[in-house]
Amino acid sequence: MLQNVIDMIAKQLKLDPSTITADSRLIEDLKADSANIMVMIMDLEDQFGITVEDDQIMKMKTVGDVCAYIEAHQ
Repeated sequence: MLQNVIDMIAKQLKLDPSTITADSRLIEDLKADSANIMVMIMDLEDQFGITVEDDQIMKMKTVGDVCAYIEAHQ
């Protein structure tokens, strides 16, 4: 699942997937802005069949946080 999330984020942010790790911070390291984050959340919801509550979005700071949320809510 980590690689799926990395590939999706890399495509969204136009980055090389090999530069993204579980510890990569979405905003600070990957330079995602609020629009990028919202598109990413919608893609995650579609791809993994989950719903991400608005108050949880800002708690996801790293790629690993995103994966942990998906695992907990699938």
